[in-house]
Amino acid sequence: MSKNESSDTHFFNSFSLVLGVLIVFSIILFAVARAIGVNEQQAHLLIDPLHVKAVTANIEPFAHEAIAGQDNSALAIPKAATPAADIPASGEAAYAKVCSSCHATGLAGAPKIGDHAAWGPRIAQGKEALYQHALAGKGAMPPRGGTTWPDAIIRSAVDHMLSLNK
Repeated sequence: MSKNESSDTHFFNSFSLVLGVLIVFSIILFAVARAIGVNEQQAHLLIDPLHVKAVTANIEPFAHEAIAGQDNSALAIPKAATPAADIPASGEAAYAKVCSSCHATGLAGAPKIGDHAAWGPRIAQGKEALYQHALAGKGAMPPRGGTTWPDAIIRSAVDHMLSLNK
């Protein structure tokens, strides 16, 4: 083996070792940053004005309160025909488009996806009861999630949410 080959092999081995150490260090640093950032990101997300504005815009039509003995006709949500292009093709798409705005974050008391303690009693009521709640509304959730989608799409969105909570 010549001196050049030995020098090249030594350089390659040293370079590989340094590169490997840097990659391991980067992975460890990334994991530590994620562990620290998980709690911080959630706290900052809740006070982020753009996030708060987006959530407010999503729930604004449903955030008004009716007062007994008052004229509440201004609170009525106008029913507009939904264009066919606006109707999602699947329960997963319906969940992503409307349902996730509350069920992914637990907004307004909605049971969060993956929270088995919150979903357990609801699942125990049976699918028909959950379909009825989704179609007629329950608590802060408006009927049909505030959409005019057909029953089949609402039911498939419920089925999709149930599949995420098993």
